[in-house]
Amino acid sequence: MKKNILLVALALSAQLVNAQFNINIKTEGDNTNKEIYVYTLDGSKDILFTKGQSLKNSFSIKYPTSYSGIMKAYIPEFKTTIPFISENRNIDILLKIKDAKVDDIIYLDEANKLMSKLQSTEKKKDYILPALYQIIQYYKKSEEFAQALEKEIHNLSQSEKEDLQSYPFINYYHTNSSKFLQKSIEAPSISQEEIIKFISDSNEMLETSSLLRPLLLSYLNSKENLNAEDAVAKLLTAVNIETSRGQTVLSELIDIFNAYAMNDLKEKYLKDAQNLKCSINSRLENTIKINKSLDIGASFANSDLENTLNTSAKTLYGVKANKKIIIFWSSGCSHCTKELPQFIPHYETLKSKGIEIIGFSLDSNKENYLEKAQNYPWISTSELNGWYASYVQKYNVQATPIYFVLDAKNKIIAKPDRYADVMEFLGIK
Repeated sequence: MKKNILLVALALSAQLVNAQFNINIKTEGDNTNKEIYVYTLDGSKDILFTKGQSLKNSFSIKYPTSYSGIMKAYIPEFKTTIPFISENRNIDILLKIKDAKVDDIIYLDEANKLMSKLQSTEKKKDYILPALYQIIQYYKKSEEFAQALEKEIHNLSQSEKEDLQSYPFINYYHTNSSKFLQKSIEAPSISQEEIIKFISDSNEMLETSSLLRPLLLSYLNSKENLNAEDAVAKLLTAVNIETSRGQTVLSELIDIFNAYAMNDLKEKYLKDAQNLKCSINSRLENTIKINKSLDIGASFANSDLENTLNTSAKTLYGVKANKKIIIFWSSGCSHCTKELPQFIPHYETLKSKGIEIIGFSLDSNKENYLEKAQNYPWISTSELNGWYASYVQKYNVQATPIYFVLDAKNKIIAKPDRYADVMEFLGIK
């Protein structure tokens, strides 16, 4: 009898490990042959799982194994990202379409309906509740609006009463985001030791939850942090960079240092990563590979030019110049709006020296892209896929604006941090 029970338990365990689920996304109307890209998550990196096409008004994707965590789908023709979560159960989503755009995302499966509700409530607590506390001060308690405000404050102040035990990922995400990333004034501060312990001891859902990057930023920005290098060394010792978790943390830190132009720390820990003697996970391996491909002296990878202005060239290599200034930017980037116009008065001087500027836009809206790009006399290009553009991963774009200077053979000769650094490197005042 005991043997039979054991066999049943082992069979159930095997089913869980090899769990499959379907992702069904329906749209209103006939949307045949629309492309869709489906991503899982590894820390803060979107990992492309599959690319598919719609049949009439439906996208149907089978996920072959178990996965608990955040996923997303991107439909280029709609310029829309659909976020959702997996609890190793079928996922059902309806997209409301208006004027050939996604007007609303309706979650039909229970797990995503619950996750959407919880996230909506958390946003209201973070951004609306503090304002309501201030507004109510201007009304008398007897006023009808004050009573409505008091009711909403009461509702938002209550702890969630949802039973999350049937939803392991939602329970994990909701519990830990509330604890570690709560923005409320009343929320207790979290110590560096608590963050280290959580990152070290957490299960594999940490990598699929989107919590790791904000946790690391919180750790680095802690008031306890008197020396960034000492704090990072302490964290990496605790998580052990010879483990997969430690290597993912190391990869995230290198990306953070890159995004915030903390170049000394980036180079130090990138070197540590390259010197590891143990086997390394795919996340860190890719971080090392992409950074090596962008070292000074490396050949800058070629890229197709789409939706171009001010050129007939079809590829980056097809643009002939003594030097090229590569700029990654977007119309909605405030730093780009401040920095890029500073090149305009010097553009003719640059051209006279055989220097060309090529701007790769991370816009998804064509009108927004053209409205800004038409102000710039240099070459502009955009895939109109936003942060899903192929060159985001190819060139490790973590923020905008990002600059590279190439020589005539498309080798990287400088990686300036800002406009002034570009001009100083080129010797132009």
